Amino acid sequence: MRILPKEIETLWTLFTAPVVWALHFLVCYVGAAIYCAKQDAVDFGFGVVRAGIGAVTVAALAMIVLSAVLAWRQWGFGTYDPPHDDPTPHDRRRFQGFATLLLSGLSFIAVVYTAMAALMISGCFQ
Repeated sequence: MRILPKEIETLWTLFTAPVVWALHFLVCYVGAAIYCAKQDAVDFGFGVVRAGIGAVTVAALAMIVLSAVLAWRQWGFGTYDPPHDDPTPHDRRRFQGFATLLLSGLSFIAVVYTAMAALMISGCFQ
């Protein structure tokens, strides 16, 4: 049984990691904003919001790492050096894999920086 597909030939893989980061950003900041606006109406503290942000962060980082692994495989496990600029299907796949790997790294860092705000802030400001 294969867990990961052999190779993915679509542009959606290129956008997976940035979309995961964008959704993570929205969930974290919108969730915290809604809690801070309605904190008198709920029965839990900001620690629960921070735990939720932590759980969403772990899930987002796992999806980004999976995207990076697929990209690394598509790139050829790093055995093909850039530039991949020949007009062949082989070079197109390698370029897409390399670009996806770079976007995955950038998105990983962005998710970590987004989650750091939850570690720095201990409550809502009024």
